[in-house]
Amino acid sequence: MPKTLQITQTLREWMDVFMHRSMRDWARFAKSTGLSMAQFGVLMQLYHKGACGMSQISERFDVTPAAASQLVEKLVQAGYIKRAEDPSDRRAKLLKLSPSGTKLIEEGINERYRWLDDLVSRLSPEEQVRVSEALEILTRAAQEMEP
Repeated sequence: MPKTLQITQTLREWMDVFMHRSMRDWARFAKSTGLSMAQFGVLMQLYHKGACGMSQISERFDVTPAAASQLVEKLVQAGYIKRAEDPSDRRAKLLKLSPSGTKLIEEGINERYRWLDDLVSRLSPEEQVRVSEALEILTRAAQEMEP
């Protein structure tokens, strides 16, 4: 098998395993909290992108403003999101994570990646170095592809 085909196949196999494990553990954590994946998506949006308005939630998740409002309202009532006055438009509200929302997402992230610690412990020190070097190369190449 040509090396280009071999690396592509190897990367696809790794990606399948990684995504399966990552998403399974993430879904399991979300379910354990009683929140839906859509609700977790809203919390993740706020965690990674910062405060935003309701229209951005509606657009990002391709739902009606009413559906976005329902999603957010449940998260506000649960204490995971706070509404604040938008300094640029006093009629609008900004949504941001509360401290408990931040804590929940960070727990979920830790749970999602916990299996990687176990995986790394199964590698020899030499394999850990080789894998780390290869992943640094892949990460750099992938970042260069970003617009």
